[in-house]
Amino acid sequence: MSIELPIDIDQIKGFLAEDEGEALFNFAQQSAQLGPVLEVGSYCGKSTVYLGAACKGSPNVVYAVDHHRGSEEHQLGEEYHDPDLYDSGVELMDSFKAFRSTMRAAGLEDTVVPIVASSALASKGWNTPLGMVFIDGGHSEEAAQTDYRSWVSHIKPGGILAIHDIFPNPADGGQAPYNIWKLAKASGLFEELPMVNTLGLFRRK
Repeated sequence: MSIELPIDIDQIKGFLAEDEGEALFNFAQQSAQLGPVLEVGSYCGKSTVYLGAACKGSPNVVYAVDHHRGSEEHQLGEEYHDPDLYDSGVELMDSFKAFRSTMRAAGLEDTVVPIVASSALASKGWNTPLGMVFIDGGHSEEAAQTDYRSWVSHIKPGGILAIHDIFPNPADGGQAPYNIWKLAKASGLFEELPMVNTLGLFRRK
């Protein structure tokens, strides 16, 4: 790894590849000069560490938006369910405790602002222009479309839009992130940047 992180990234639960994390770090470092960075879908904080480490010491912060109840695939009986993150008291998945522990261990509590809410709720009345938006929330069509429409208009000119889990071939993965990637590409609002693994990247015109 060509960047230094404040914590062993391999110890954090998550689905982000190293090259994708490094790309997030590099773009966030540049974008933090424009405005805050916002991510949709934090889970246990793996991507947040890359973004937070990039922004630490800059004038801006990272807003980490996640209801911490997991996506469809994280629920009890589903493919990516993790029993360690299941709160049997309320019979719901809850990743917020793990997320907070990650931020504390990484020394990012003064850089990362957790917003424990759905994307749609968090975006209501949002007025802060953003330097970068990273979308890695729910992978249903409705969730991905909501994430895209909630946040894209807040990206400043020159800012970055990053979308995780882009799989053009349906055999490789779900199509919802790919569909909003296509929306961004066709919108005329962005300059398309080279993909990094499954991370789609755009710069706001």
